[in-house]
Amino acid sequence: MTADGKLRSNVRPGMDVDIVLKKDQRTGALTRGIVKDILTNSPSHPHGIKVRLEDGQVGRVQAIRS
Repeated sequence: MTADGKLRSNVRPGMDVDIVLKKDQRTGALTRGIVKDILTNSPSHPHGIKVRLEDGQVGRVQAIRS
C-alpha cells in the first residue's frame, strides 16, 4: 500500500519514498530514496510534496514506500 505523496502530513523525514526529479518530469521516471528535508510549506500540492533525499536529490513525492 502506498500513501498519498500529495499531502504534507503524510511525508516525514526518514521515510522511504519514490520521487520524480525535475529532469524526469516528462518521462515520469522515479527515483527511490530516504527523505531528508521537506521543502514544500503548503499542506498539499497537486504534483506531490517537494523533498530533498539524503543523497541530495530534490523531487516531488509520487509514492510513499514505508
